[in-house]
Amino acid sequence: MAGPWRALQLLLAILVVLVAFSDQFRKRTFIKVSEETAVHQFVPETLYFLNDQYNRDSDDIHSFRIFRVLQVQSQVTDHLEYHILVEMWRTKCLKPKFSSCAPQEGAQYKEINCYFSVSVNPWAEKYKILKKHCEDSTFPAAASWADPQTPSAQ
Repeated sequence: MAGPWRALQLLLAILVVLVAFSDQFRKRTFIKVSEETAVHQFVPETLYFLNDQYNRDSDDIHSFRIFRVLQVQSQVTDHLEYHILVEMWRTKCLKPKFSSCAPQEGAQYKEINCYFSVSVNPWAEKYKILKKHCEDSTFPAAASWADPQTPSAQ
């Protein structure tokens, strides 16, 4: 009679250990969080990807171009992640060109500020936008990294 009870206890102990380990693997431990410049390693490629992807997803017939990088923050966990705040302007060029286009003027002028959170695997040239939030230029440049959906009151 003690044999089946012992096996049940062992099985229960194994189950508890497996649940504890699986919970640990879901938690991401931050190895490093830091401010970066727009020319820091892998940032220019990431900005190009974001600009291109924004234009692909946009319904506007004109391309938008990143004209100013407001802030770049890198976060290293089990992968590299960038949190980027940029200022984009509508250009005179039609899609898909955007790299050297001049900004629109007059009634066609449009400026937006965008926050992107992007997972980056630069060695495999893989990028994945995790979060994107864009608004007209009324979006404050000093938005909180914690939640760009709700800009801080000024």
